[in-house]
Amino acid sequence: MTRERQTVVGLTLAAVIVGGWMTLHVWGVFFQPLSGTALFVVPLLILTQSWLGAGMFIVAHDAMHGSLAPGRPRLNAVIGQICVGAYAAFSYRKLNVCHHQHHRAPGTAEDPDFHAERPEAFLPWFYGFFTRYFGWREFTIVTAVLIAYLLIGATVVNLILFWAVPAVLSALQLFVFGTWLPHRHTAGDGFADHHHARTIPMPWVASLLACFHFGMHHEHHLTPAAPWWRLPEVRKAMLARSERL
Repeated sequence: MTRERQTVVGLTLAAVIVGGWMTLHVWGVFFQPLSGTALFVVPLLILTQSWLGAGMFIVAHDAMHGSLAPGRPRLNAVIGQICVGAYAAFSYRKLNVCHHQHHRAPGTAEDPDFHAERPEAFLPWFYGFFTRYFGWREFTIVTAVLIAYLLIGATVVNLILFWAVPAVLSALQLFVFGTWLPHRHTAGDGFADHHHARTIPMPWVASLLACFHFGMHHEHHLTPAAPWWRLPEVRKAMLARSERL
């Protein structure tokens, strides 16, 4: 695939994900009614926004690897910052530095996304994962936006349902399928190589819904330049190659 085609596909998918997330965010926070038959739509809106929120991070992740728009580092950085900034005021630069350190030493004490003290435990690992990136800077910015939303007409209930809940759910989604399951240590279950990463076998649709194919994590570590939407293709090629050997 040429760089130009990868850029067009990547940016188109990014526009759909980011545009969808922002549309549902604004609609949910300011306009979604919470009475009558409209209540039946609420769970679907929350789950869709959570999934798109995870997608925002996957888009930013591709930007970190330069696979969103190959050969255009400035464009990658701008889109990456838009994604993580809109989500929860995260710093793209900090995330980028830590993520590349993760790839240099995955599943070791030098990996900022790994919990070396208890590499099998869920809650301590998630707590460290979350607090590493969401600090006082992010808290201050999010609080300021929250106050602004309330001043221009948002309600507390809508903010909880369509901002706080999707944010927590998507953070859990990213952590479970993109970090914990692929990199955790389990009794008698080793890793294939020094990447200390495993793939979570799932059907294509389940893989997409779980975390934009990021559960194909060993393939990602082997080919970090492949964007999220090409990971099924990469996995298929690797499986075919192993069968021929």
